[in-house]
Amino acid sequence: MDYIAYLHKDGKSDFGVSFPDFPGCITAGKSLDEARRRAPEALAFHIAGMLEDGEKIPKPSRIDDLADDPNRKDAVAFLVSAELPKAKTVRVNVTARENQIELIDRLARRAGMTRSAYMVQSATSGAVHRPRPASSRSKAQRTRRTAG
Repeated sequence: MDYIAYLHKDGKSDFGVSFPDFPGCITAGKSLDEARRRAPEALAFHIAGMLEDGEKIPKPSRIDDLADDPNRKDAVAFLVSAELPKAKTVRVNVTARENQIELIDRLARRAGMTRSAYMVQSATSGAVHRPRPASSRSKAQRTRRTAG
């Protein structure tokens, strides 16, 4: 499904993206390309959070439906494909200090996200998968240690 997104740019701010069908679903980028690349990911995380919370996913609006939307003022509309989660959602338990959970909840509310969606986005956005560095011990040292 393709959803309408609004691209916003104010003065010296980053490029912002919002979704009229998903209030609170926003992202940004320092460049136009970065904002456009982040838009599908933000939408997917938001939809995943809604599904996890048992919320109904809205049908995409048509551009004509948004003619009077005040958020459209000074914005450029473009389409973003929503990749609905194909993998099974799994519930996990996380142990953290109470004040850490309170901070996560505050930041999630500020971002218009659920706790789970915020934690997943925070953990995976900008994640770089690198091979683990080799041990500083030489192969001979490792061999002697395991053989002895």
